[in-house]
Amino acid sequence: MASRQAIFGIANEPDDDNDKLVELFRNRAELKKEFAALDKEKYRLQQLIKEQQGATARVTQRLEHLERLLVDPEWVHTVVVFYQLRSLNRRCQGKLARFAEQLKQQRENRRREFQLQAWCEKLNAQKARLEKGLGQHRETLRSLEEQISAEQRRVESMSGLSKMLRGRTASGGLAELGERLDAARKEEQTLLTKLDSIEQAERPDPEGLSTPEKRSINFMIIAYAQHLYLQFRDRSLIALVKESSEKSVGAINYGNKQDCDRLLERIAAQVESMEKASDCVDALKRRAELIAEHAVFQEDDDAVPVAGTVATVFAINANDVVTKSDANLVGENYWGMANVLSR
Repeated sequence: MASRQAIFGIANEPDDDNDKLVELFRNRAELKKEFAALDKEKYRLQQLIKEQQGATARVTQRLEHLERLLVDPEWVHTVVVFYQLRSLNRRCQGKLARFAEQLKQQRENRRREFQLQAWCEKLNAQKARLEKGLGQHRETLRSLEEQISAEQRRVESMSGLSKMLRGRTASGGLAELGERLDAARKEEQTLLTKLDSIEQAERPDPEGLSTPEKRSINFMIIAYAQHLYLQFRDRSLIALVKESSEKSVGAINYGNKQDCDRLLERIAAQVESMEKASDCVDALKRRAELIAEHAVFQEDDDAVPVAGTVATVFAINANDVVTKSDANLVGENYWGMANVLSR
């Protein structure tokens, strides 16, 4: 017996070794996958660190550059003017961004209201048809129940001979009426289930704005950008404001202290004028209509017009007299317009 066990034991050892070897290779493969994933993550993090170090170095460089300008008597006043101009540009950007967001929200809410109204009307029409059908069906049920009750009373009132002669026919009629009643009750339940599904229906997801709607929004945004542009009666100042948004501090010299002081006065007067100015909705709508008349689109589904076709600025006075001038606000991205146009 002992020799047989030894023989069997020796025979099983190679299988055990094979299983361990397979498990070892499997574990090794998993470890290699994990190592590769860790190596990839390490590389990603190293790249992020390099990018962050580069960004930090650039910010440090700009700060050092700004410090040098601020301690330089010839540049300190220019720095103040530069940031006042940039602040004025951001003020215009903020006005345009708020106008665009409010306009888009208004149009989206209006579209959502129309969508929900159409959805509710459709459901109400379906509900009305089902309720009408259910009412008619219940009349049929009552009629069948009355027929069954009448037939049962008739059968019960039969005498012995009549019951024997006509009882089978009466029973067949009752059975048929019973089947029709069961089918009618099932149909009633089906109608009730459909009604319940209508009651439990979830609102549809909001629909996106159509291309014509986006175009209409963009015409109003361009009209408002022109409105801001026209508030700058000093055209040389608006050029300086635009330039400050495109260049860095120290790239422009605005002259000596007296020159800079005069510029600061012009900037302050422009800010005060813009704060007092009111937005005329009628003029904006009229301007948007004029812009739309000249707008051309490259593709049928484009929402943003070709910049050159909307490069005419329309000034509209209180008497509705239109004066035209040239300024490609879209093409030159005045007030960060590219970030707020609907696409």
